[in-house]
Amino acid sequence: MFSLLEKLIIDQIKVDKCRQEARKIADGLQVDIEQNTTTAVERTVARLLGIDGVDEGGIPLPNVVVEQVMLSAELNRGIAYWLGNAVLVTGKTPAAIAVAVGDGQLVLSELPLHPLTEVQDVLTTIVGATVNRIKAIREQRACLQKKYRPGPQPWLYVIVATGNIYEDVVQAKAAARQGADVIAVIRSTAQSLLDYVPYGATTEGFGGTYATQENFRIMRKALDEVGQEIGRYIQLVNYASGLAMPEIAALGALERLDMMLNDAMYGILFRDINMKRTLIDQYFSRMINAFSGIIINTGEDNYLTTADAVEEAHTVLASEFINEELAYRSGLPPEQLGLGHAFEINPALEDGFLMEIAQAQLIRQVFPEAALKYMPPTKYMSGNIFKGHLMDGMFNLVSIMTGQNIQLLGMLTEAIHTPFLSDRALSIENARYIFNNARHLQEEISFKPGGRIQRRAELVLKETEEMLTEIAGKGLLQAIAEGMFADISRSIEGGKGADGVLSKSENYYNPFMEIFREELGV
Repeated sequence: MFSLLEKLIIDQIKVDKCRQEARKIADGLQVDIEQNTTTAVERTVARLLGIDGVDEGGIPLPNVVVEQVMLSAELNRGIAYWLGNAVLVTGKTPAAIAVAVGDGQLVLSELPLHPLTEVQDVLTTIVGATVNRIKAIREQRACLQKKYRPGPQPWLYVIVATGNIYEDVVQAKAAARQGADVIAVIRSTAQSLLDYVPYGATTEGFGGTYATQENFRIMRKALDEVGQEIGRYIQLVNYASGLAMPEIAALGALERLDMMLNDAMYGILFRDINMKRTLIDQYFSRMINAFSGIIINTGEDNYLTTADAVEEAHTVLASEFINEELAYRSGLPPEQLGLGHAFEINPALEDGFLMEIAQAQLIRQVFPEAALKYMPPTKYMSGNIFKGHLMDGMFNLVSIMTGQNIQLLGMLTEAIHTPFLSDRALSIENARYIFNNARHLQEEISFKPGGRIQRRAELVLKETEEMLTEIAGKGLLQAIAEGMFADISRSIEGGKGADGVLSKSENYYNPFMEIFREELGV
């Protein structure tokens, strides 16, 4: 973590008030989170109990078993109860039971019922094995990072997005050899709207590569190979968001991903996913990430692609306060909290660079222990590669000046095409040059009291406090409905996946949530 010098004069009373209002906002959401489950949460439990694969029609078996119980109106007890009950009746493993359900040989809700205590007892060994496996994977990561240390922060984060996992491997290894620290495999367009996780290795994604367990395994193996070759641990990123959010988080935990984009607000605003559905999914998915040692990335940077980065800067900070509180409730410590923000002010604006510094430094000081993720200019990239490369250089300079942690590198061809290997090489060279030549710049500079940077930071914090106070009064869902974030309005009851939300019964059972809560202290 960077040493942090207090360069801006921050009104701590306002910061404390922002966190107080964020807690009120989170309290309003927690009621629905505690009282409800979702089909995605239950599919995740099924996967953690060992269910994988597809039926003859290609439908994932976690979907098959959950949908069968859902149709019988019994899912509110939790899929763990029905699978455990089936284990007691048949003596088979959950994986074998899922195959029987997929073949039409078994209807879970028609089996003789056993008491919950007996179900809990019969699942103890299976649940414990999965929990211990995740713990071992977390320990494996720690050992590998000790042997092959990651590069210095800001970590250089680049994307691959060919649609073909095997071609992604070629590009990812090349980027690592060029100096990248983090490889993000972009998902195929609109995978976030699939209410299931595709199965197996895939080669035909559009605009990205499908997030599947096998694809995770293939890329993890490749990055371990190149990491050993160059003597540096290369971190792997994917997207635990959308309608299968907690399932993908579980697969990331099982295949040793290091970071996952994990933000319900992104799904609500930019994919029109039902608010309640995705907030419930987010709670469990972040618990899995916390237990697995995976850093989450939030998506506030996206707000500035649709809203003005000067006028709406406070919406980014307000959302970060809310995301911080929600993350803590899932057990995530600050060092696993990759709050997102971006360098997106119009480059034609006078003193825009000073405002970028103010925003980045303010966020750094407000969240001193968080693993901040800083996003590059995209909105005003024009296709002029020379100007674009310079804008990326200024973005890199702000990052090293303000102690960011995760640097998603800008591409000089951002407005033209998916990056070539040469484009990534130039972007990595740009960042490494600036980070090396200005490595300790933040220790040597201070900001003028009462100056433009100080005044800009004060204004953003003031507007953030006012916004959070307003949201605390009406609730986050209503605030989203009114278009308070990203200039996008969404219906509280509408959106995709609303039919996947159901109330828990009094005897609802999710063994993994119980264990994660206990071990994480939430």
